[in-house]
Amino acid sequence: IDTAENGAEAVDKVRHAAPGDYDLVLMDVQMPVMNGYEAAKAIRGSSHPMAGKIPIIALTASAFSEDVQKSLAAGMTMHLTKPIDIELLSQAVHLYVSHTSCEE
Repeated sequence: IDTAENGAEAVDKVRHAAPGDYDLVLMDVQMPVMNGYEAAKAIRGSSHPMAGKIPIIALTASAFSEDVQKSLAAGMTMHLTKPIDIELLSQAVHLYVSHTSCEE
């Protein structure tokens, strides 16, 4: 488990990680410096070998269908609303970590 204080730091950590260092990214949408949407787009647009594969799960209080579409359009894999339902988060992590691990 690793943390980032803002979106730019999250992008930097993913870009400089070795393939397999991260199984997934939990992305808070409302981060300083670079928000989660911008950070997801930057990760997806990078040349990192996992850029298009690593699951990115949006975490946000925004729950409207437009918000979900905005997350998906930014390159997020899934959109979870706050307060976080621990059971849903656990299921998502299990699904994506198991899926990602099988592909490598």
